Amino acid sequence: MTSSQRLRRKRRRPDPMSMIRTQFLATVCVAFVGLSVAPVAAQDAPHEWLEKMAGAVQTTNYEGTVIRLQNGKVEALKVVHVVTDGVIREKVIVQEGNGLEIIRNGNEVQCILPDKKSVLVEEWDDQSTLFSSLPSSDIRFGSEYDVSIVREERVAGRKAVLLAVRPHDEYRYGHRIWLDVETGFPLQTKLMDSDGEAIEQVKFADIRINQQIHANALAPSTSTENFRWFTQPKRKVTKTVGSPWQSDELPAGFRVMSAHEENLPGRDAAVIHILYSDGLANVSVFIEPVSDRKIARRSRVGASNSYTVETDGFRVTAVGEVPAVTVERMASSMRPD
Repeated sequence: MTSSQRLRRKRRRPDPMSMIRTQFLATVCVAFVGLSVAPVAAQDAPHEWLEKMAGAVQTTNYEGTVIRLQNGKVEALKVVHVVTDGVIREKVIVQEGNGLEIIRNGNEVQCILPDKKSVLVEEWDDQSTLFSSLPSSDIRFGSEYDVSIVREERVAGRKAVLLAVRPHDEYRYGHRIWLDVETGFPLQTKLMDSDGEAIEQVKFADIRINQQIHANALAPSTSTENFRWFTQPKRKVTKTVGSPWQSDELPAGFRVMSAHEENLPGRDAAVIHILYSDGLANVSVFIEPVSDRKIARRSRVGASNSYTVETDGFRVTAVGEVPAVTVERMASSMRPD
């Protein structure tokens, strides 16, 4: 064996002191992480974090990059969001595909399709672009859900506390929500099925919170001067009604939040719309006279399921971000009062 070979063999031998130092540092890091989690759990109760989140969603200005998992697809979005005197102004740009751009000013939303040179104008009411369903502090924990603080992590470079919302039965989804420790803003959300798999996920890859955002950051990125404009007909509520239809087999915790008649685009007759909620999950039930219009009995888009039945000359459709078994049970059990 040459002297150079003996030297290389010598260099490969592990250094006992180096191994001890590595183990010591690993132990210190684990202990430090454990200490960093404890103050969060002791500082605020879960419902206090939910109250903090509710306020943050309504008032926080932010811009950043969002990764969204939906319908089996992963897409990146650039988001700019400003709230002024309670009015939401927002711009969302899809980074892949056709470059869809959404411009929101209050309840009016413009969906810009650069490849089609078209703009679709819609009305969204209070619908959120990113967070379709977030729990409030008044959902009935202990009856339909349990909520707990799991641990502290980092999301988008910021400290976040992870909340787990777990349902008691198969009629609703679970939630995982990572809230910014400083502001309570949701930095990441997951909608979970009964097997613990994520159905939908929204996660900020980077974010700037409550920093100055210039007005031009909310302007369309593409000139729409020569685009074709289409306006989606608005839903028109004709009158508020009691609840002319009832169900005696509602999943536990769901109750009527509102009931009214409205005229929907493409419908000849008014449709009865009953909204049910358990404080977190919402299900809309639409009741209309049977017609020749074809409609799927079952359908699913992402986490949203719908189910349609015909009874006593009426078509009943239940739709919501709940498991398929929930909308099937609700639609099948509806009867005239």
